[in-house]
Amino acid sequence: MRFKMHRAWPLALVALLWGCASESPAPARGDSAPAAAVGAASAAAPPDVVVSGLPDFSPLVAAYGRAVVNVSTVARRRAATEGAPELSPDDPLYEFFRRFGFGTPRAQLPPARGEGSGFVISADGYVLTNAHVVADAREVTVRTTDRREYRARVVGVDARTDVAVLKIDAGDLPTVRIGDPAGVKPGEWVIAIGSPFGFDNSVTAGIVSATARTLTGDAYTPFIQTDVAVNPGNSGGPLFNLRGEVVGINSQIYSRTGGYQGISFAIPIDVAMQVKDQLIAHGRVQRGRIGVTIQDVNQALADSFRLSRPRGALVAEVDDDGPADQAGVQPGDVILAVDSHGIERSGELPAIIAGLKPGTRATLTVWRNKAELKLRIEVGELEDEPQVAQSGAPGTEAEGKLGLAVRPLTGSERSRMQTRGRLLVEEAGGAAAEAGVQPGDVLLAVNGAPVATPAEFRAAVERAGATVALLIQRGAAQIFVPVRAES
Repeated sequence: MRFKMHRAWPLALVALLWGCASESPAPARGDSAPAAAVGAASAAAPPDVVVSGLPDFSPLVAAYGRAVVNVSTVARRRAATEGAPELSPDDPLYEFFRRFGFGTPRAQLPPARGEGSGFVISADGYVLTNAHVVADAREVTVRTTDRREYRARVVGVDARTDVAVLKIDAGDLPTVRIGDPAGVKPGEWVIAIGSPFGFDNSVTAGIVSATARTLTGDAYTPFIQTDVAVNPGNSGGPLFNLRGEVVGINSQIYSRTGGYQGISFAIPIDVAMQVKDQLIAHGRVQRGRIGVTIQDVNQALADSFRLSRPRGALVAEVDDDGPADQAGVQPGDVILAVDSHGIERSGELPAIIAGLKPGTRATLTVWRNKAELKLRIEVGELEDEPQVAQSGAPGTEAEGKLGLAVRPLTGSERSRMQTRGRLLVEEAGGAAAEAGVQPGDVLLAVNGAPVATPAEFRAAVERAGATVALLIQRGAAQIFVPVRAES
């Protein structure tokens, strides 16, 4: 039977259990009874630890629940899937698409709606949530606990860590306190506040199961694993410790069915805040890379390399002329540390390297020929990522004369799409949609003048008259599309 990963999502009652356990951690703050009674202990056996009482979460919820918000989205309109009815020959767009080789158009599905959670991190309206909550959204609305609603601007999205930053025009908002995930310990109490199934400010509780979990496809995030009930709509909401500090963003569940089954994962808040800072400052996230393919070290490999125990990241392949190659890293090396950061499991290495600024010089401690070796390396930059389209934000191209939102293409996207263009249509509405422009089109020129940046596009549209001729590429075809600008 296969397990599947699902982005955080299913109302559940949490059974809060307590009991006796050898070598149990000390109870979390907030217990209503003495935390532990230590009996007689011999040198050979650890003392017994007795945990009693349950914490009262109500003061924490009262203090910080007001900073948790509901995030609702309206997705972009999209073409129907194969098998959906084609546009009627009587439709005015039918002949346009047929004549110019774009294929026979299919009907448009109505925009999808979604819901998630978020939390306010600054009184002037910055909100953190998950990237998958606002993915492909053309309109984002933030609703506070007092039922006020704000149109939100998507400041930035980082798919690699599943973090997004929103901005609403508001002031004097209640905010959360940011904690330190490094202090999170397995066995301590945590609570989640969010909007599962649209039920605003719902509270669920549980304990931390593990820290620094590496999940398939999420190499850059050392997740906090808990048994807190996380359901559809909880995505993007905060995970609190008992001091009222946010230590994570609820993001995923591990499930056979797609529903909550007792295992959920949160993005450590320090990772999210680092991403937030870069998104606000630059609109994208810079990450380091060293150019190696790695794998875990099991007992058999540890024995073959004469390591005292399984640890580190085994280098299976080194990119030609990459940073690691230039530093002298070889296949068969076991990376044990990066500067002062020890590597226990291979999954820890990508997050550590990604957190280094490109151009930084670091020291790798590697195991080679039954001995440790220090190598100096200059960290390179991970391949660029798509920059965010500011979905539905007041004053963006989506609200302009044409009804278009565009973003720069990355180098890899341009190569894959085999285009000389530099702007991708993220959203098409209004006059542009009526003229036949679609999300996914590459914008090449405005009135014959090439445009390479959103700023150039805006300026060209402002200079144009009542009708704007857009040169677009769709697949291998290029065509001018006349768009009558809205006044």
